[in-house]
Amino acid sequence: MEQFWHEILTFCRTITQKLGHHLVAYVGQVSPTQKDDGSLVTQADHWTDQTIRAAITAKFPKHGVLTEETTHIFPGTDWCWIIDPIDGTTNFTRGIPIWGISLGLLYQGTPVFGFVHFPQLQQSFHGYWYGETGINGPEGSYSNGVKIHTGSDRPSKSHLFNLCTRSIEILRQPFPCKIRMIGVASYNISLVACGAALGGVEATPKIWDIAAVWVILRGAGGVFVSLNDDPIFPLKIGHDYGEKPFPCLVASQPELVPFFKPLVQGIVS
Repeated sequence: MEQFWHEILTFCRTITQKLGHHLVAYVGQVSPTQKDDGSLVTQADHWTDQTIRAAITAKFPKHGVLTEETTHIFPGTDWCWIIDPIDGTTNFTRGIPIWGISLGLLYQGTPVFGFVHFPQLQQSFHGYWYGETGINGPEGSYSNGVKIHTGSDRPSKSHLFNLCTRSIEILRQPFPCKIRMIGVASYNISLVACGAALGGVEATPKIWDIAAVWVILRGAGGVFVSLNDDPIFPLKIGHDYGEKPFPCLVASQPELVPFFKPLVQGIVS
């Protein structure tokens, strides 16, 4: 499958760089509308979504697609892409440069490859994780082509832990790390993957927020824990994932899960 993975990585690099170059001209310049779930969407999101879907159909016609802005039903294809055309739309519309394009590739419902590109940061992450899928190929996770690993330190006030806006109630009690709030789920988790943060929590991410970075985190040695105790993957054929949240804790090492989990479990209502 060496040629297959080469084509996958080349495709993701090419399409995200092309789209990113176009999108930076619209940062802080577009007016969002509010969707039913309260999240924001812009014409830039729709254009990016359509462009990626068309490119996948042309390059990989047998692959399925699930995206934030269009199709939420998981298809019955062995291979399926899950797309977040602009992760961090609020940042994008307010001129904050932390936003990205997220592409996850699943095999029989489980992510095996992830690619996220943050155009204004000039930073891309990609990774491979095959688990029990039986797929083989490259291993590990990378930032701008350089292999990355999660951190190995113990928590302290000189280490970082990332929150989302819906998890700030955690701070009602003392927390053992410095807190950062990024505003972009994929970057939140990527920072754990590359060793910049020891952990993070997302209270209500959708499947397109986490599919790509789940692979990147796992490939870098990190741990992804569902906070509602339901396994996230494999996804179920025919299931509508449009409204389903996946509250999760991410940690740099397995031994940190019992340390962090009691502190963040309260975000699950």
